Amino acid sequence: MQDAGIDPDEVTMVSCLSACSQLGALDVGIWIHHYIEKHKLHLNVVLGTALIDMYTKCGNITKALQVFHEMPSRNSLTWTSIIGALALHGNAHDALSYFSEMVEVGLRPDEVTFLGVLSACSHGGLVEEGRKYFTQMTSKFSLSPQLKHYSCMVDLLGRAGLLDEAEELVKSMAVEPDAVVWGALFFACRMHGNFVMGERAALKLLELDPHDSGIYVLLANMYGDANMWEEAGKVRKMMRERGVEKTPGCSSIEVNGTVYEFIVRDKSHPESEKIYGSLIQLTRQSGFAEFTYGLSELETHGASNLT
Repeated sequence: MQDAGIDPDEVTMVSCLSACSQLGALDVGIWIHHYIEKHKLHLNVVLGTALIDMYTKCGNITKALQVFHEMPSRNSLTWTSIIGALALHGNAHDALSYFSEMVEVGLRPDEVTFLGVLSACSHGGLVEEGRKYFTQMTSKFSLSPQLKHYSCMVDLLGRAGLLDEAEELVKSMAVEPDAVVWGALFFACRMHGNFVMGERAALKLLELDPHDSGIYVLLANMYGDANMWEEAGKVRKMMRERGVEKTPGCSSIEVNGTVYEFIVRDKSHPESEKIYGSLIQLTRQSGFAEFTYGLSELETHGASNLT
């Protein structure tokens, strides 16, 4: 576009920032921000919100806040974005403070705003505040809680060990609970060792998605934690009979502007030999017992033979 002599405008920058957000490409996002400042593009509500979203998803909450305060005008979407950003980065009290300020300036929160608020309460363990804002959705702002709001509340109550209250909330939902809601309850049960309730939640999850390998694995592990080895064996047998295979783990990293994705035992990377070689060296230096099997397998079969 630049080679063709066409100057990008605010709309172009919003699209580029969205791409950076999806990729986690912070360096490119910073370059775009500098370009906006250098060419004096108008930092309108849409462009400013896109910058906040980019910095949030790329892990720089300080810059996100800086952009928020530099914006000449803000709408409810901008406030919602910064509240969600603070919640995502664990700044629960700040997120609630910004929410209060948003309401004070006369802007009306929507369902997405409350999702950020309840998420902040969940991450911060703020049970009373979470109950208050969840109630205010309906009583003060006439908003009907959706599945994601319920899942936040179940997660909040579950983390606090209020499992009975969390299960009652699931049962009283105005909409049919989905896998996210049941998953929040299941993880809370595992965390606090309530295997009876955890089993009920896991069976509901299997009804909703019988091909999700993670549910089988976590349920079997939960039985194992309770020394219920026979039940754990039945779950793994059920998994095999249904032809469900465990999904391999995946991670990504950005190096010099390029995003690399890695999957367990993957050798598609052009420098996979060097990567596995470095892994062997790191494993030798670490001395951790849990790496022993992986090291012996690497040395026995060779990096190039791993599939």
